[in-house]
Amino acid sequence: MGPGFRGKVAVVTGGATGLGRSIALEFGRLGCHVAFCFVSMEGRDVHEQALLTETALSAMGAGVLAARCDVRDPAAVERFLADAKSRLGGLHFLVNNAGIASDGALWRMTDEAWHKVLETNVTGTFNCIRAIAAEFRLQHYGKIVNVSAHQATRPGFGVSNYAASKAAILGLTRSAAVELGPSNVNVNAVAPGFIRTERLGLLPPEVIEKARRSSVLGRVAEPDDVARVISFLCSDAARHITGQTLVVDGGMSLE
Repeated sequence: MGPGFRGKVAVVTGGATGLGRSIALEFGRLGCHVAFCFVSMEGRDVHEQALLTETALSAMGAGVLAARCDVRDPAAVERFLADAKSRLGGLHFLVNNAGIASDGALWRMTDEAWHKVLETNVTGTFNCIRAIAAEFRLQHYGKIVNVSAHQATRPGFGVSNYAASKAAILGLTRSAAVELGPSNVNVNAVAPGFIRTERLGLLPPEVIEKARRSSVLGRVAEPDDVARVISFLCSDAARHITGQTLVVDGGMSLE
């Protein structure tokens, strides 16, 4: 497998909006072809955003596959990856970004809120790694980056399902790194703090201000701040890094 990004294929789950969109565009900027998936979300026109993301990538000259795919469904994941390989010519990078939150005090949390978050964030990540592993092992090359969160180790109130899911991703990252390392596959994670995306805009202003003050850099992250760390972990410069988590929280964890 030749060095660099140009001509390789990056797969980004949850790539239509927010952080996922920035990750997809980062790979496009680097010369990759990009396959991204998305699902419908209540109150948000994700399909329209997916079209905008697809158009932006095409304008960069990238080959693009934009598809609906629920990562909780193993068969759907298999179809999505098979389509990506067929249409774009291979599979080289996987970013497991798809994730949801459904916050609430644990003593009031419903079974549905617990299971939906764990199944999307953890089982969805597992489904994608399992589905792509055969291809990566066969070609003796691949890079996987899983998106965790600072709440994995520093949870606030009302995020027991989300924090548990993001902590589980860290264990899955390390386990996958051990199993896939002999096949020259790197598996790492990023743990962002607060990111200026659509979801951040749904939070009360005082929560956002508290997040800004908690960062020793005095700011919340822009999506590109995280996307560029992810592309670094997929680069040749990071070829000897695996099983690690890069915290991208502006120093929140130092407080």
